[in-house]
Amino acid sequence: MASKAWAKFPHPSTSFDYAGERLAKHWDALHAGDGEVFPDAAHIREMLKRHPKAGKAAQAEAIAERLQDAWRAYHRGDFEQAWREGRELGPLGASVAVKAGGIHAVYLVEDEATRIERFRALAELAEEATQVLPDDPNTHYRMAFALGRYAQGISIAKALAQGLAGRVRAALERTLELAPKHAEAHSALGLYHAEIVAKVGAMIGGLTYGAKASTGEKLLLEATRLTPKAPIAHIEYAHGLLLLYGDRREDDAAAAFEKASRLKPRDAMEKLDVEYARDQIEE
Repeated sequence: MASKAWAKFPHPSTSFDYAGERLAKHWDALHAGDGEVFPDAAHIREMLKRHPKAGKAAQAEAIAERLQDAWRAYHRGDFEQAWREGRELGPLGASVAVKAGGIHAVYLVEDEATRIERFRALAELAEEATQVLPDDPNTHYRMAFALGRYAQGISIAKALAQGLAGRVRAALERTLELAPKHAEAHSALGLYHAEIVAKVGAMIGGLTYGAKASTGEKLLLEATRLTPKAPIAHIEYAHGLLLLYGDRREDDAAAAFEKASRLKPRDAMEKLDVEYARDQIEE
């Protein structure tokens, strides 16, 4: 992922500056959707105690400081810096690296081939982290996110032939086993059901992949309940409705986009989400 592929965050980022103690103060709100644990030295030390392959316990404080800086970069929209710093920290930094690289690719990478390659590389990074941190919900969620986006970029025939649908579902289900209130995993699993039903039909989707329209909508709604202030929860709900029902639920999808567009963004990702929702209303 060469530097030239990293377009800059196109909005003012001063309101998304979480320097110093501000990061810890706002952490729970910023991570309501993914349940990421604040990476202070105590948490890193505990992670290293359980998973010594992730790093040396004596470096816990230094790792924590670097990881916090990577998340600060992510939240203010310095996605390349967040990705680089996270990647350098190995499995403990995979979560921020994959999220930064992924959100940047979703919104700021225009070239399709570059976007697909980005998600392929991020999926590999996340999968490696699951081997070292198997009890960390977000290692599984980040893998599902990157792998799912990669699958969307290639043909449905290739994705199904490679077994990507099953891998994405398994990773999301593992995420929810470890973190039942993981809102973003609810959204992603809901979209899994919606996309399978939309692409292969209700009968084949149900018999072959266990996908159901009713389950998809329920999961997507649960995400909006868990994180009503997160634009992405309402955006993904809208996407799911359009996939499952098309014009029949167009008004409901429009209402969800409208709700997302009115929310106040708390970081760079949410700013991109809100602007995306506004664009959908204007079309």
